[in-house]
Amino acid sequence: MGEDKYFLGVDVGSVSTNIVLLRSDNTVEEALYLRTQGRPMQTIQEGIKLLRTKMRDSAEIVGVGTTGSARQLAATLLGADVVKNEITAHAVAASRVNPQVQTILEIGGQDSKIIIIRDGVVSDFAMNTVCAAGTGSFLDQQAARLSIPIEEFGSLALQAKHPVQIAGRCSVFAESDMIHKQQLGHPLPDILAGLCQAMVRNYLNNVGKNKDIRGPIFFQGGVAANPGICKAFENELGQSIIVPEHYGVMGALGAAYLAQEKVGRRPETRTGFRGLHLGETQFQAKSFECSGCANRCEVVEIMQDGISLARWGDRCGKWSTTVGAGTDAGLPEGEEEKQRA
Repeated sequence: MGEDKYFLGVDVGSVSTNIVLLRSDNTVEEALYLRTQGRPMQTIQEGIKLLRTKMRDSAEIVGVGTTGSARQLAATLLGADVVKNEITAHAVAASRVNPQVQTILEIGGQDSKIIIIRDGVVSDFAMNTVCAAGTGSFLDQQAARLSIPIEEFGSLALQAKHPVQIAGRCSVFAESDMIHKQQLGHPLPDILAGLCQAMVRNYLNNVGKNKDIRGPIFFQGGVAANPGICKAFENELGQSIIVPEHYGVMGALGAAYLAQEKVGRRPETRTGFRGLHLGETQFQAKSFECSGCANRCEVVEIMQDGISLARWGDRCGKWSTTVGAGTDAGLPEGEEEKQRA
């Protein structure tokens, strides 16, 4: 495959949208980290615009993979060839970087997960999506409250002499405990180190409960940039922690690898990618409640120029299987008028 052939991986989460451009020789050409800010459609388009400015005119994207909580939406906008969950994407990326990896610790902006790999295959996993106490958004919040740049949080924690005890099982209790320690006069580095230790204990007792954590251990996600958290993990586990080069975009990297695998299996298949000019394309999103049965499903519809590209959210498939007609095609009696209102 030529040097100007690339694979695109996109990971759209609640906090960040990550985009990776992968060369055919597995070199990461570009890695973009963008804040989603509650605008996944616009952020994806902005990312493609930015990517286009960094690519040569002769460059061609021959495969696209999407992952993350908004992977379905991203796949519709981009014309993705592969759509996979975050567990698969993170595991594929880590295994490509180091085929011997056996455990992945991943902490993102609003969720965290652990992935157990044995002989190159995911054998177990767990996720925490209920509480933000052990995630990046909580660290951002505390750094802002303390007027500390988040980039300096970890290095300050490493300066601690006597880390304090912080209740880390709940974000509200943790913040209250930190304020109490400040009022008692404990040094800031000791408080930050105590918070790092509390977060790690919470993660291991919740997400990592009853998991067989073996090395090599990869630490992925945006929080892996925090050396205070890395040290706390090493102290608790008694093992070294590996932070891969592209730790913050490993989901997107895994999606790119998955697209590469699919093209490799069927090289004659053309990608469904909509092109680098989709940043200027006008997409519309709407939702409606189906009145067809007692489930009252909330259906999301993505359209372009009055044509439905995709629908999802229905349990029975009534809407998701009827795509490609006009915006009001197939609406139940009375539904069309409600949508126009």
